[in-house]
Amino acid sequence: MRISGAKALKNIDRACVEELGIPMMVLMENAALKLFRHAEKIPGKYFVIAAGTGNNGGDALALARHLTVSGRRAGVFITGDVDRGSQCFKENYSIVRNMGLDIKIIKDAEGLRELKEELLKADAVVDGIIGTGLNKEVKGIHREIIQLINGVTPFTLCIDIPSGMDCDTGRVLGCCIRGNMTVTFQHYKKGFLSCGSGEYIGEVIVESIGIPENIENKYGENIFFTEGGYIRQNIKKRDKYSHKGSFGRTLIIGGSEGFYGAPEIASEAAVRCGSGLVTAAASKAVLEILRLKLKEAMTADTADERFEALLGNAGGIGVGPGMGKGRESAELLKKILNTAWCPVVIDADGLNILAAEPELMEELRKRAAEGRHFIFTPHPGEMARLTGKTIDYINENRLETAAEYAAENGIILLLKGFNTVITDGRTSYINPTGNSAMASGGMGDCLTGIIASLLSQGLGPLESSVCGAYIHGYAGERLSEKMHSLCASDINEYLPYALKEILSL
Repeated sequence: MRISGAKALKNIDRACVEELGIPMMVLMENAALKLFRHAEKIPGKYFVIAAGTGNNGGDALALARHLTVSGRRAGVFITGDVDRGSQCFKENYSIVRNMGLDIKIIKDAEGLRELKEELLKADAVVDGIIGTGLNKEVKGIHREIIQLINGVTPFTLCIDIPSGMDCDTGRVLGCCIRGNMTVTFQHYKKGFLSCGSGEYIGEVIVESIGIPENIENKYGENIFFTEGGYIRQNIKKRDKYSHKGSFGRTLIIGGSEGFYGAPEIASEAAVRCGSGLVTAAASKAVLEILRLKLKEAMTADTADERFEALLGNAGGIGVGPGMGKGRESAELLKKILNTAWCPVVIDADGLNILAAEPELMEELRKRAAEGRHFIFTPHPGEMARLTGKTIDYINENRLETAAEYAAENGIILLLKGFNTVITDGRTSYINPTGNSAMASGGMGDCLTGIIASLLSQGLGPLESSVCGAYIHGYAGERLSEKMHSLCASDINEYLPYALKEILSL
């Protein structure tokens, strides 16, 4: 599923009309029919239609016609100058007026009083006041209408976007309709990804209105929701001739005094995700504990000559879990950058070291420019240290911040959190799986192991990151159906089952 902002959506509409010759009224009728499909499921007979005079209002008036024809009653309230409305709005206005629908124009306190009286009788309200083009604060009569609807409405259906929301950022511009359901057209809106949008958009349903794929590809943004089909398309199939050599060698590097669990979790995740061979590498002191914890994974001392051979033979490396931020860890990371040729996932303290050592980060950029692949998996706090931006800024601009940083540094970036962002700076994916039951220490280590495992099994860096985030979150969602809270070992235990379920759908 594609995700787009206001500019792209406007260009898509324009291209349909100007390049393909599809009349806007055809697209509007398609939208109205899809709206009606969902509106007719709402209990009750009386709908109040709140419409502006743009195309969003035109959609609302077309829906009012379909509701009336189906035997429902639609009371129409319009705000704005009808004579200055969009062409499609005026055409739909003429139709509903000719049908004899009850239409009132809200201009003053008297109009607001009438609206309130009808809202109190209504079974549901349709919000078609302001569409995706809003770029300034909602004021005046529009603000009063929105506040009135929010105060007395039993159920609100929003057309395309709740009135008052910025399509690109999800910010509330003065005030915003609090919808129970939003039927949005063709693409999920970028603003819906923001953390605070949920209380306004309600349930979101994306409906196609007949826009051809070539127009979407030409004018749409390269931002997508990950879907199960993407995982099935990329995960390597297991046939009867496969053996452990078919599924790669994974190397997990991490751990320090007092932080023995992190590399264990990452190594176990790689094992359970299907790597042929997994080795956990750490200092001698850490290995004394780690060897007692690991069963299927092998171990290696980072000070031994064998470690360099492992760096050269691995198909995927995960570095950082619990490794500490001291000088020895920085030197180890430098060695990995200079020696390993396979893709490297860098998490946790690996990222903190890079944030604190600009020279090492510059070295990584050079390696990336030479064709080496690095995957960063920061949470917002680590991202703040890497970029110098505040956590609040990052949370409010997740897509842009992640894509910008990935492009500047030539890496894949996986920014954890609500709606995890995975991007190479050109194409971005939003991961829809996972929930707050997974909010516990070690989850990031688990994700590192999964991605490193998928790299070893032959997936590309972007594909491994996208699939890894989806599988990780899917396992959490399934477990949370019966468990109140989860730990990383729960996810690891369930990984083979999660993969089987996803690949069998």
